[in-house]
Amino acid sequence: MTVKYGIDLDAPMDGLLYEKAGGVARLTINRPERGNSLTPAMQRMFRAAWEDLRDDDSVRVAIVSAAGDRHFCTGFDVGEAEGDQSDDVFRDAPLAESVFWSPRQNDVWKPVICVVNGLCVGGGLHFVVDADITVATRNAAFLDAHVNVGMVGALENIGLARRLPLGTALRMTLVGRDYRLSAERAWQLGLVDELADDSDAANTIANTMATSMLANSPAAMYASKRALWQSMEMGYTEALESGWDLLRAHWKHPDFKEGPRAFVDKRPPRWNPDPSASSDDDGKTGGNED
Repeated sequence: MTVKYGIDLDAPMDGLLYEKAGGVARLTINRPERGNSLTPAMQRMFRAAWEDLRDDDSVRVAIVSAAGDRHFCTGFDVGEAEGDQSDDVFRDAPLAESVFWSPRQNDVWKPVICVVNGLCVGGGLHFVVDADITVATRNAAFLDAHVNVGMVGALENIGLARRLPLGTALRMTLVGRDYRLSAERAWQLGLVDELADDSDAANTIANTMATSMLANSPAAMYASKRALWQSMEMGYTEALESGWDLLRAHWKHPDFKEGPRAFVDKRPPRWNPDPSASSDDDGKTGGNED
């Protein structure tokens, strides 16, 4: 039994499906009868799941999706705003102590693919702006309604401003529910990376990407993702220096020698999934056999 933050990850959860198989962790928002809206209790579920997959070396890639075809996520369930567990969301504390919905907010540096099927609103945007790659169905749409219900659009909206033209991010934020960004337009502007005709096709695309990633060095992907995401917070020269530090640190990892050796030997590489592993630890250069 795996229990984190009072959540038993091996038992059914109310609103979230969490599964791990074949190196891939799948988090599925599962409240289709409520538009896949988010409840305060679900934040602890996501926090527990993200932390579990982050620390589980058998997991190489994560995929976030939602049940049903009409709604990916309609944001926070405002009917829960004054519920018994509302303090789990509306916590008057620093960000790092308060918000745990997305991979970025839980320090997950493994690749994350988001599959958006249907409408994505407000809090649902956490999963889109903090994913590494987003696949959307053609019936998907994106909107933000924070200001419509008297709330501030900030965290998800700042993420939108990093992935969209500023004017589009501001239009979504300030116009609110009266402006929907279509999947086609989101793809044209870069919020969506791949368009699919339906949810089956979208999941196939995501699974194909995940399969490709499973063949790569987990430690190299970990450091590469960090290099790119951290560069978003730096100037160009600083970002290059930070990336160079990550690159040099990887020289000590077993995968740095295992990759070329496997190529020369014409065999599949035996990667070491631990990003902190060092070939100096025990003299070994190969990783674990998967």
